[in-house]
Order: sequence, then structure tokens, then C-alpha cells
Amino acid sequence: MFKALLIEKHDETPRVGITELAETQLPEGDVTVRVLYSTLNYKDALAITGRGPVVRQFPMVPGIDFAGVVEASSHPQYQPGDRVLLNGWGVGENHWGGLAEQARVKGEWLIPLPSALSEFQAMAVGTAGYTAMLCLMALERHGLTPQSGKVLVTGATGGVGSFAISLLARRGYSVIAVTGKQQEEEYLKRLGAESVMDRAELSAPGRPLGKERWAAAIDSVGSHTLANVCAGTSAEGAIAACGLAQGMDLPMTVAPFILRGVSLLGINSVTQPYERRVEAWRRLGEELDSDLLLAISREISLQDAVSISEDLLNGKVRGRVVVNLSR
Repeated sequence: MFKALLIEKHDETPRVGITELAETQLPEGDVTVRVLYSTLNYKDALAITGRGPVVRQFPMVPGIDFAGVVEASSHPQYQPGDRVLLNGWGVGENHWGGLAEQARVKGEWLIPLPSALSEFQAMAVGTAGYTAMLCLMALERHGLTPQSGKVLVTGATGGVGSFAISLLARRGYSVIAVTGKQQEEEYLKRLGAESVMDRAELSAPGRPLGKERWAAAIDSVGSHTLANVCAGTSAEGAIAACGLAQGMDLPMTVAPFILRGVSLLGINSVTQPYERRVEAWRRLGEELDSDLLLAISREISLQDAVSISEDLLNGKVRGRVVVNLSR
């Protein structure tokens, strides 16, 4: 038997709670993992609170990330004792996820845990840090260098934003952090932000084109914010878009694209090719400031996940939430 956070549906009403499950109840897969750490992401919080249609089938164990040790495997790449991690692939949405002491998944969804990272560190990074690295890699493939100009990061105190600032700053980029939490300016500058902008400058409807203020951006907010980010991007600049904290809509014109040659790069962190996942995590292990992981993250138990989910959706959580499955 093992503990799990389980979402069930009774009379069309989802219910969530900690329960004991048998290993025989695990879904199909060719690798069984003893989960040591998971995380609480925005998507997980939507699933747990029922405030978003994340879960595709019930009952469901949420948790889109996990790191742990292989207990059993019929997949040729993995053996018992191997340290592994997983991000995405519909885990926690249509396949039982990482907010449990055990998980069974397809081996092709896993990658080896980089030797430079512990299981805790990997989950302090989680999908948020992984997504931030995918954004940086996409911008660099587009040609971005520190000499290109300033890089804007929206949702700066969130998980993706916090990691994006740190990763960019360590590579020599000049970073503008956008946040509605001006009391967090010291935190953002400790991560490496050169300046802090009030999100009110970007969150309301704006002009089709504005003054060219940054060469590139990483946006996890969407809606009017992303529209204004595009409008303020310099000619031939690029924006990596990876989130929708403000909304899924994009109320803007094509002016930035056809008059300035701005590129909008969509970032899908769920089903990246194996080689790109491995490269992103290799770089995370090498380029992240490990001391900052403690500043960016906090550790909770599985029992805390429900209450913290409400806080996360209400904007009361800074950085990353790591779930210790042994607490």
C-alpha cells in the first residue's frame, strides 16, 4: 500500500483527499518508480481545487512532475535503482501522476536524473524551471545573445519567472522583471533582475505598437500582458510564450509581426523530444545557482497540498512548492 492524493468524482462533484492505494491499482506502464519528491504547479492546483478542467478522467492522482528511484522496469533503458525524473506527458491529467509515493509510467516519458541534481533539487526546479530553460533555449536558437539587448520576464515572482530571471542573469543578460508585488523587488534583484516594472504597465489594453523597449521576453501571463509585450519588443526580437496566468486570449493586432518582424515562439513543455529534454536538464544542472534553489522553493508534505493549492491560485505563493513524499 502507498499514500496518494486522489481526486474522485461523485455526482459530478470532484472530491480530493489523501488515501491508501494498492500497487495493483496503479495504471499501465513499463516502469514503476518510488517517488521521493514531486511539486505543486499551477496546473496541479487547478486540478486539486477543481477550478480548471485539467483532469481528463477520474479517479486521478495529480502531479505533473516527479523524481524518484526505479523499483521495477521492463523498459530496456531503465533498471531498478536508477534515478529518474518526469515532466508532462499528460501525467496528472489523464495518467496518474507524482503526488503519490509510487507511480507507474511509460519509460519513454522519463529521463535520467542529471548527476548534478538531487531529487529535491530537480523538483525545486520542476516543470517551472524546465519550462524557463526551454524558453531560453528557444530564444537562443532564434539568435538571442546578451549583446542583443534587455530581456523582459513577466510573472516574475512565479516559478517560471523566478527561474527565467536567474538563468538569464547567470548567462549575462540584462533582465527586466515584471510583477504586481513591488514588495518583492529585493527578491527579484537577488535573483539577478536589473530593474523591476509594475505589471500594471502591461496588463491593460494597449496600443498596437509601442516604444521599442526590450529585445526579447519570456511570458507566462498571456492576454493583454503578452499583447503589450509584443508591442514593446524591438525589431527582429522574439518572445517565448509559455503560460496563461492572465488569460488564454491574445487581444492584439499583427502590427509587431509585420512592421517589426517580431517572432512569437510557443513553448510546449509537455511533449518535448527526448534529446531536448535531456539537454534542458543537463543545462539546468550546470547553470542554475544551487544556493538560489532554497530561496526560490519551499518544502511541504502531501497533506499540505490541498490548502497550498488555494494559496497558489490566489497569488499568495512565491516561487516553487516541493512536495516531500516521505514527510
